[in-house]
Amino acid sequence: MHSEPTPPQATLSVIVPVYNERYLVAESLKRLLNADVSGVTALEIIVVDDASTDGTREVLQQLAREHPGVIRLFHQDRNQGKGAALRRGIAEATGDLIVFHDADLEYDPNDLGKLVAPFWSDGADVVYGTRFRSGERRRILYFRHTLGNYLLTFLSNLLTDLNLSDVETCYKMFRGPLLKSIPIRSSDFRIEIELTAKVAKRNCRIYEVPISYHGRTYREGKKIGWRDGVKALGAMIKFWLVDDLYKEDAYGGAILHALEKARRFNEWMSDMLRPWLGHRVLEVGAGIGNLTSCLIPRDLYVASDLNDSYLDYIRNLSAGKPYLKVARVDLEDKNTFARLGTCFDTIVCCNVLEHVRDPIGSLRNIYDTLSPGGRVVLYVPAMQSLYSSLDDALGHRCRYDVPMLEQELRTVGFEPEHFAPFNRAGVPGWLWNGKVMKRRTFNRGQLKVFDLMVPVLRRVDHLLPWPGLGIIAVARRPVSQT
Repeated sequence: MHSEPTPPQATLSVIVPVYNERYLVAESLKRLLNADVSGVTALEIIVVDDASTDGTREVLQQLAREHPGVIRLFHQDRNQGKGAALRRGIAEATGDLIVFHDADLEYDPNDLGKLVAPFWSDGADVVYGTRFRSGERRRILYFRHTLGNYLLTFLSNLLTDLNLSDVETCYKMFRGPLLKSIPIRSSDFRIEIELTAKVAKRNCRIYEVPISYHGRTYREGKKIGWRDGVKALGAMIKFWLVDDLYKEDAYGGAILHALEKARRFNEWMSDMLRPWLGHRVLEVGAGIGNLTSCLIPRDLYVASDLNDSYLDYIRNLSAGKPYLKVARVDLEDKNTFARLGTCFDTIVCCNVLEHVRDPIGSLRNIYDTLSPGGRVVLYVPAMQSLYSSLDDALGHRCRYDVPMLEQELRTVGFEPEHFAPFNRAGVPGWLWNGKVMKRRTFNRGQLKVFDLMVPVLRRVDHLLPWPGLGIIAVARRPVSQT
């Protein structure tokens, strides 16, 4: 159920942004081609020429002709900056792992094997190559530049609560699907700060390994300067305040992360579900673990989803928790359930049934996976009249009422035990944002205020004179069939 996030042998995409490096880029790429990178079965070098004007393009074109299938060359129409070049390269990358490499000779490609190892030995999501932690060798250069790097790293750590030693290192290696799921807004050197802030907020497993560093002087072509440091400070504040962590997807990742911040709301829902849970639980559609973290520990808790990015997120949560397993489960595919067995006394399925095309078949898969006498605990959105742009953004097929849900459960063979409205207090906000404002995600300010009010709202919720925003339903698989 829990596979290694990266196989012991992986393909590697190396993204090389290039701007006016005519005299060094050929040697840099040759070193990449000749590097001994253990743990990598295939190397892909993606070179993005950021509209160079010094003859770099011709050098790159010759190298690409000499190494077809290995060096893939792309050109920017105009000079946009390192971040924009990396963004283009990430979109083109196909490797299991993706790493950045500068076009100069400051970094040693033979160190890349050190970055690969933690992905399959330690379940890493991201590995940084640090220039300041016992590398094999490091060229001694500018004290003030090093001091500035220490300061930027300190301030970044202060805001991200990480303990990195080198936030500005070029050698950053990511699992491919993770990096591709992150929206990148920076087009210049601020990308280093942006990516660090976002992988920190997504609770990625981040490792550092020492690398060699052969820095160059400004006379030798070094491009980053004090102005970039000032910009980096502004980026730290921006990406500390803004939670822009997921590209638009079919699973509503941005909304799920917004709800992750609603800690009191998640605790309220988990308190409503917890009394119905047994000791061996399967959660279908766990998302990024908003409820999972509230419902564990158990003798066995398997958190599942379809979205690989979400599963990676939960794997981070599972570290140090031997009872928490991770599995990829499709509610509509009985084969994915078959691999799990029938050892579960409870299956939790919140905010999933309204997405599927075949709710009867999906409930039958749940039924067949439960032990006799086991329970399914459901949460579905209520009142079709509330269907809005928010439902559309989340991919909801419908919103339910109790008779409709009860009929589907009985059709499969479940014996319904409990139906309860949930979150009447949220109805006005849903109407305003979805029906009136036609929004496709939650206003974070409103969500924060709502979450602060949850301790009061949950005590008066039952007094409000309208149905809830959702329905909590509990049904049991009969112990024996007649």
